[in-house]
Amino acid sequence: MYYESIDKFKEECGIFGIFSNKEMDVASITYYGLYALQHRGQESAGIVVSNGKDIICHKDVGLVSDVFSENILMNMKGFSAIGHVRYSTAGLNTRTNAQPLLGKYKLGSMAIAHNGNLVNADVIRELLEDGGVIFQTSIDSEVILNLIARGAGKGIERAVADAIQAVKGSYAIVILTEDKLIGVRDPNGIRPLCIGKIGESYILCSESCALDAVGAEFIRDVKPGEIVIIDKDGIRSIDFAEKIKPATCAFEYIYFARPDSTIDGINVYLARERSGEMLYRECPADADIVIGVPDSGIAAASGYSMASGIPYGIGLIKNKYVGRTFISPSQELRERAVSVKLNALRVNVKGKRVVLIDDSIVRGTTSRRLVEILRRAGAAEVHFRAASPVVKYPCYFGIDTPHRRELIGSKLDVESIRKEIGADSLGYLGIEGLLKSLGENRDFCLGCFNGIYPVSAPIEMDKLHLERK
Repeated sequence: MYYESIDKFKEECGIFGIFSNKEMDVASITYYGLYALQHRGQESAGIVVSNGKDIICHKDVGLVSDVFSENILMNMKGFSAIGHVRYSTAGLNTRTNAQPLLGKYKLGSMAIAHNGNLVNADVIRELLEDGGVIFQTSIDSEVILNLIARGAGKGIERAVADAIQAVKGSYAIVILTEDKLIGVRDPNGIRPLCIGKIGESYILCSESCALDAVGAEFIRDVKPGEIVIIDKDGIRSIDFAEKIKPATCAFEYIYFARPDSTIDGINVYLARERSGEMLYRECPADADIVIGVPDSGIAAASGYSMASGIPYGIGLIKNKYVGRTFISPSQELRERAVSVKLNALRVNVKGKRVVLIDDSIVRGTTSRRLVEILRRAGAAEVHFRAASPVVKYPCYFGIDTPHRRELIGSKLDVESIRKEIGADSLGYLGIEGLLKSLGENRDFCLGCFNGIYPVSAPIEMDKLHLERK
């Protein structure tokens, strides 16, 4: 992983599923859908296809374009498919842990792909192991797979509903059997999932940008606490949970989702742009130019510029050829070579008072290096602004965050953080400002900012414990 990954929240996972009543190239459609969701996970990729009799699976460690070739996709024929791109929030990064997971059960074969994290997975796993279940992987998704398989005698739909009632946490899930595609979203709607249509074929996926990528029409978001069943008879749904306040992860809008996605009726780009406007109102600066950290700070920088009247400009150039599999430099080089990925556009910042907008500050190491880069390029002043509140707490719901002790916002106040990163001034968007940018009449998961989670999480749960090493 490149150096910057240590100073950002790691992505979660992306899921995609398609069901058609006729044989079509569902593998290639799933491939392009996953390609559009690559930002959500870069460690492994997989696709499972059903032809009505057999389920064919191909998965491996690597990016979508590395794992699949034209020849592999040509040999995956069928009328339905699911796919997954993964970042390991729980479980080691191995081919065994790559998803979708495939298993046989009483009614046939079944595959599952999951985005999220179960806070009670270890408890259920232990109970299943006591009952004689043997696990092949160390990930939450296999717990769900086994719960469904145990209740398969009641029929797949009832088995899914019963299994989901037993788990706690965040999840957007797609399940494939020989003749059905099933989608599930957790009762709080922490993780996103939407429905689309291409011709007479239905699609389930993490973000609407994947629908655009395959030429599909957006139908609606899967509701929190809803099971969607798609088969030859069409689409229907089951509400499996009592009405609970929705709590979509706020970081989907701040950082994770692609700016061209719309989640639960909120356009990601516009939300980020509004957050920049709110950021100026809360933390104004007297400056000559506003610049954003590519890519997730750009929209907020545009909003800050519009609200302040300070010209927006390009101040940092991103090397687009540094992929996420870029060889990690040594610690010494990591401290010196941030410019491998980002470099200052000297002509735009030299001698100027610069407002630098980033989506968030996690550890603070990259923030400090960015300030240094701008100063070396001749910036007269650097005013750092974060388009999110202070990150003080870890996430337990499918984002790989550092331990709380490693979060700079949990240890230092704003003035101390300013000194640590070397900025002339530092400002964060407040929680109220964030909510206004997202829509004041909605509820979101803000656990990483205020420590209040929609699902009770273990106190200071050790992230290494989740890895089950």
